[in-house]
Amino acid sequence: MYLFSITIGILGLLIGSFLNVVIYRVPRGESIVSPGSHCPTCGHALRAWELIPVVSFLIQKGQCRGCQTRISWRYPAVELLTGTLFFLTAFLSLGTETHPARLLLNLVFVAVLLALSFIDLDTFRLPDVLTLPLLGLGLIGAFLIPGNPSGWESAFSALGAGAGFWIIARVYPQGMGLGDVKLVAAMGAFLGFPSIFLAVLIGSFVGAFIGICLLFAGRKRFGQQIPFGPYLALGAIFALLWGTQIAKWYWAWI
Repeated sequence: MYLFSITIGILGLLIGSFLNVVIYRVPRGESIVSPGSHCPTCGHALRAWELIPVVSFLIQKGQCRGCQTRISWRYPAVELLTGTLFFLTAFLSLGTETHPARLLLNLVFVAVLLALSFIDLDTFRLPDVLTLPLLGLGLIGAFLIPGNPSGWESAFSALGAGAGFWIIARVYPQGMGLGDVKLVAAMGAFLGFPSIFLAVLIGSFVGAFIGICLLFAGRKRFGQQIPFGPYLALGAIFALLWGTQIAKWYWAWI
């Protein structure tokens, strides 16, 4: 049980390293394949031993070997976060009769959510090149792979969540972008109902709480835009991992 989950967690560390490339290059319209990994400051091409997740950062003391430029702590943080979430996704799926293909689908969902979150933090954008394929993958996977949600539940959840956010975006375009609409539609496709409702509820609550804290701290002004994607992603991951248990607790309580 633990060995399988740990193996998936290690895979997550490697995927996290790749996500750092996606986060940096996709907003710039650059290829995520070529050229190979390199220092953006001096162009130093990274060798294999310089690409070991987390370990290479520690060995190099957070500096580029070519120009000694400081490397952001976010690189190992993304790797560790991806590894941890991959471990939890695999571990919590054990004993639930989750189809292996469904587990793979969920891991892709988590990885893309992480990439979108950091891109949104950097650019206030959720690129179509990530949100639309994620939506399509969620819908196709729901129809082809046994498990929850079913195909039509996925489709209706995506349509309902996307339509709701589209209306909000039309009424209040300063606070909601079309990227958020596409992201929440993809979340609906992967999560189904009522998990999509839980995800949006958590994301909205956390986003509002953080926004109020930033206002009081003087970091943001009233009406100033904040990226909503990371909070939606947080809610989606929470609902993916613990949504079923929360629903059971809720129905047992009432």
